[in-house]
Amino acid sequence: MRYSKFIDEEKKEVVFLVDGVIEVRIAKNIYEKYYAKQNDEEIISLCPYKNIYNAITKRRLYFISERSRVPLIGHTAFGIIDRGTNLLQVRPSTGCNLNCIFCSVDEGKSKTRVTDYMVDADYIANKFEEIADFKRKHHKNIAIEAHIDGQGEPFLYPYIEKLLRKLRDSADIVSIQTNGTLLTKEKVKKFQAYIDRINLSINALNEKTATLLAGCHYNLQHVLDIAEEIASSNIDLLLAPVWVPGYNDDEIEKIVRFGRSIGAGKKWKAFGIQKYIRYKFGKKPQGAKAMDFKTFYKKLAEIGNDLKLYPKDFGIVKCKAIPKKFKLGEKIKLRIEMYGRMKNEMIAIARDRIIQIIDTNRKLGDYVNVRIIRNKHNIYVAEEA
Repeated sequence: MRYSKFIDEEKKEVVFLVDGVIEVRIAKNIYEKYYAKQNDEEIISLCPYKNIYNAITKRRLYFISERSRVPLIGHTAFGIIDRGTNLLQVRPSTGCNLNCIFCSVDEGKSKTRVTDYMVDADYIANKFEEIADFKRKHHKNIAIEAHIDGQGEPFLYPYIEKLLRKLRDSADIVSIQTNGTLLTKEKVKKFQAYIDRINLSINALNEKTATLLAGCHYNLQHVLDIAEEIASSNIDLLLAPVWVPGYNDDEIEKIVRFGRSIGAGKKWKAFGIQKYIRYKFGKKPQGAKAMDFKTFYKKLAEIGNDLKLYPKDFGIVKCKAIPKKFKLGEKIKLRIEMYGRMKNEMIAIARDRIIQIIDTNRKLGDYVNVRIIRNKHNIYVAEEA
């Protein structure tokens, strides 16, 4: 644990910055009365009066360990998502250092996200191994991929190296999605031992356009240098721009030429060009109109005949999913345990699953009767019945 301590005089709080991302705040008068003479690490771990925040986003933060008894299946923002294939999505944390104007989950400066989550590395790695073993028991010789992605930037997660090291022991393939801004050449060299593929988001080669899309200061040259470093390493590189009509139409072909020039895609496809989609709770760039898929694939074909992706390109195959615990339409009485990711959303726990209760004004500790309205991929959403 790496931490520093300072006093926020304006809010009259003692603040501990833990591992560069977790912010623990305790009222100054409480600290001085009860904790001033105690060991700082004990205070951070045991103080019942503390409030925890994400130091990057300034949002409320839950740190989820095995001791918390919070399950890692059921939510889209954290834990593990099993979509019935040999690829398991691993989501150790939320929060992003960029503010992309097209972000599908409204990360960065957000109008809708009010809570962040961070999962202990041992806890999520052990759960991954458990699910991977389940799949291997039902499918002989299947290659299990751990794909670290999520609602934010995975390299903000302060325990990423530990997680990668542990996943390497139980996964056949380890891949990760990143905007690249937090990577260094030294880290790329180090992570060669753990990562098979990096999916790197580069949305434009023009500095002005790239910065506009990032929604904040953006060092394009640094990310381009990192792309070259990855391509020359033992890690495979996939460039994954989002095509936002009216913003980077002239940049996609340039990105493809750049990727080919540096040798991206040694083992897997070199490009994963994504179509901008207007999500209900995502960011919506002014004037951007989403292409339909027919138009999108036609435009991709005009740039290159190898740009349309299929699951087989990455060795993704269907396999038995972990059992569902709730049926669609099922009614159940639940106790609200945590704040949800979004406004008017709360979280309950039952049958070793997370259930997101939407459109609710209930408070922590309340009991509520709900109806399950989504259970696809073991992701549970409920509404008050």
